[in-house]
Amino acid sequence: MLESKNTLLSNIRNFAIIAHIDHGKSTLADRLIEKCGNMQVRQMDRVLDSMDLEKERGITIKAQAVRMEYAAQDGVTYELNLMDTPGHVDFAYEVSRSLAACEGVLLVVDASQGVEAQTIANAYLAVDNNLVILPVINKIDLLSARPDEIKQQIEDVVGIDASDAALVSAKNNIGIEDLLEAIVKHLPPPSPPSSDLLKVLLVDSWYDVYIGVVCLVRVFDGVLRQNQKIKMCSTNAEYQVDTIGYFTPTKQQLKELHPGQIGFITASIKKVADCRVGDTITDAAKPCLKVMPGFKPHLPVVFCGIYPAESCSFEQLKDSLEKLSLNDSSFEFITEKSNALGLGFRCGFLGLLHLEIVQERLSREFNLDIINTAPSVIYKVKLNSGEEMEAHNPSDLPEASKISYMEEPWIRANIMVPDEFVGTIMSLCTSKRGVQMNLSHAGNRVLLVYKLPLNEIVYDFYDTLKSRSKGYASFDWEFEEYQESNLVKLTILVNSQPVDALSIIVHRSRAEQRGRALCVKLKEIIPRQQIDIAIQAAIGGRIIARETIKALRKDVTAKCYGGDITRKRKLLEKQKEGKSRMRSIANVEVPQSAFIAALKIGED
Repeated sequence: MLESKNTLLSNIRNFAIIAHIDHGKSTLADRLIEKCGNMQVRQMDRVLDSMDLEKERGITIKAQAVRMEYAAQDGVTYELNLMDTPGHVDFAYEVSRSLAACEGVLLVVDASQGVEAQTIANAYLAVDNNLVILPVINKIDLLSARPDEIKQQIEDVVGIDASDAALVSAKNNIGIEDLLEAIVKHLPPPSPPSSDLLKVLLVDSWYDVYIGVVCLVRVFDGVLRQNQKIKMCSTNAEYQVDTIGYFTPTKQQLKELHPGQIGFITASIKKVADCRVGDTITDAAKPCLKVMPGFKPHLPVVFCGIYPAESCSFEQLKDSLEKLSLNDSSFEFITEKSNALGLGFRCGFLGLLHLEIVQERLSREFNLDIINTAPSVIYKVKLNSGEEMEAHNPSDLPEASKISYMEEPWIRANIMVPDEFVGTIMSLCTSKRGVQMNLSHAGNRVLLVYKLPLNEIVYDFYDTLKSRSKGYASFDWEFEEYQESNLVKLTILVNSQPVDALSIIVHRSRAEQRGRALCVKLKEIIPRQQIDIAIQAAIGGRIIARETIKALRKDVTAKCYGGDITRKRKLLEKQKEGKSRMRSIANVEVPQSAFIAALKIGED
């Protein structure tokens, strides 16, 4: 165990790296760790992206913390606590949590691509947290690099001074020493403690099968010591600290953490519910007088049902979801029951990528075989009786005669796009019922601000945006408000039987188009049977679209080599009667691929 070292508060720098996707955050973090001597060059390869999914997809999903020691040119050794954060909009909650533990940020911008949508969103997050922003222009070694133009773009679009922006190439190790000097010179140290009473912010937590819950913490007041009795302020749960340490990114143990320092603690915590991210940890015997404000909760916007493929795996799925929700506090779930799938969970996510990542983690980390239903958003339903209810999926809706009106969630979308693609992106937003709020130019790029209904973008909007702009457009959004809309429930009937999992809530103007597209797609996917199968789309009792899957016909007259025609007619009549009986009792099974294909129906 390392001896605890009480670093002077003025020599500590806590900072996060924020940027748009693929602007080089994780590679820059690698270079800083390497320069400070924490790891050897042969070990360096996105060391803070520890999950297999992060390495495979080339994205950061979980924010990571690492402590470095840097001997500056002024002869002082500084303690640098670095937080590497995700860039994708679905993981913005990870960014906001990380910023609460810091005094400054490095805003990384690609020297060729310039300011993107998430660059702006993350910069505003830093401003909201009153953090000092140090602009960093990365990838200056590229032939298409335009550092001077990008500096001006940062000033015009983000609104911060970029004249002294650090110029680096994280990949080729250019300008890293100058960046470290800029960090210790321009980023502020932590504020002095306001009290001797222990006050610690719980920044993040995750579950370890051997030692229980591991908590990432930032100390604001007092000293956090080993074997100290601590209390979680929101739940009043008390524990004794077993181990204290920090990451380099390998684990290093200490005896105590002092004000301004970031590290981890373990306390044999087995109850997942006792560790709420944003909670204040204090001394059990001498609690602090005022708790930390915590984090603003991020409400899930996309919902889907997750069920075990085998009903006996329900408890294992429940346990796995509890551990995942500890590691990812923006993920929520409640138990629900389906007539077709049995017991499962209704889960809430911040977006489709978030949903996809959770599903993959359940499969990989917990070896679970799961079935998921179609993603949906929450609608607010006003009844004629004056009551209000929430509808997570179409099966929640009451009869149409009982509904006064419905409201759907609308978002504010910021889209950065090269000016040559403005026309096609504007037509895409209009086709999704979007309302233009603003349009501004920054060099050869345009910032489009649109108000869009969330249910129109939840499936294929991002993919269509990328394909129409040849990959150059970037997209960021935030929830705006609920707004009254002319919504209807579109029911899909297969062989006159409604298929709840394929029913959707859609705007009346789109109902017929979406219904026809669904019927055509299902006709291609559902295998032919011995009878004709009618696929219908209906609103209430009115059929608005229909397709028919023709029956497989067996040639029952094949064995007749001649003779009286009446013999053949008898055989055909017998076959017809059999098909009539079959039609009345037939149960057509809709394959799982039909549910997935139904989601991918484009609007074009």
